[in-house]
Order: sequence, then C-alpha cells, then structure tokens
Amino acid sequence: MAENLVITDKGDKESVYKEIIPQLKSLIGHEHDLIANLANISAVLKEAFGFFWVGFYLLKDDQLVLGPFQGPIACTRINFGKGVCGAAWEQHQTIIVDDVNKFPGHIACSSLSLSEIVVPFYFEGKFVGVLDVDSDKTASFDEIDSKYLNQICQLIFDF
Repeated sequence: MAENLVITDKGDKESVYKEIIPQLKSLIGHEHDLIANLANISAVLKEAFGFFWVGFYLLKDDQLVLGPFQGPIACTRINFGKGVCGAAWEQHQTIIVDDVNKFPGHIACSSLSLSEIVVPFYFEGKFVGVLDVDSDKTASFDEIDSKYLNQICQLIFDF
C-alpha cells in the first residue's frame, strides 16, 4: 500500500473499520519499527473517523508515557490506576466512557474531550501500553469500536 488511505463509505462506522483494517495490515505489515507503526495507526484512525484525539501510551518505568498521537497536546505521563488509561491498564480491559466528566479520577488533558475509549495491548502476554481515543461528543464509542480497536491493537505485533 502506498501511504494513502481510501475510504469509500463513511456512513456506517463498522464498514469503515472493515475497510481500514486491511489497509492497516498492508501499511504496517512490512515495517518493524513500533513507533512508526503506532504513528501510522493513529493517523489512519484520526483521518478515517475524525476523532478528537487518537494516540498511544507506552509502559516505561512503571508509568504510561505518551507515544505517537494525532490531535492537541496531551498529558505526558499517567500512573497506574489513574484516569481512564490507568484504569484500563489496572483492569486489563477495554474501558468505554460515555461522559468523561462522570468518570471518577478522570485526567482532563483537554476540556474538549467528552467521551473516551481505551484499549490495552500486549506483546507475548505482557502489557505494553494503551490505545486512547477521545471524542468531543458524549457517548461516541460502543461495542463496535471496542471490537475493531481491539483487532487493530492485535495487529501491532502480528508482523
């Protein structure tokens, strides 16, 4: 795949996910640099869906440290159990938050972020980091997003 993205139908988000996943496989399938692949995954998700913020936090020295992202300036470090990202790390599960202002301990990197989904990802069974996606609208994420974002995270180390 050339470094471009083709989306033929933006009407149904599930069809968009189904269309971008093969393109992501092609884009990252021959690149072994983690940072380059995370950067391109962030860009594809931002371009395909117009999310407010899309990015990765990677585990370094017992903290989640900001990795490749698309969107406004972000929090640089997140501790275990803190905010939605830290909670997803602690619970080892995807967390969907319809209204971040109602999430106990939410870390407000931007007051414009209103809903969020965080997907933890692993390599050889060990926690590596999280994919964090924010929307400037409430209740933007659901099980469709969870299903496909988890599939996308599984692609990271498939090659």
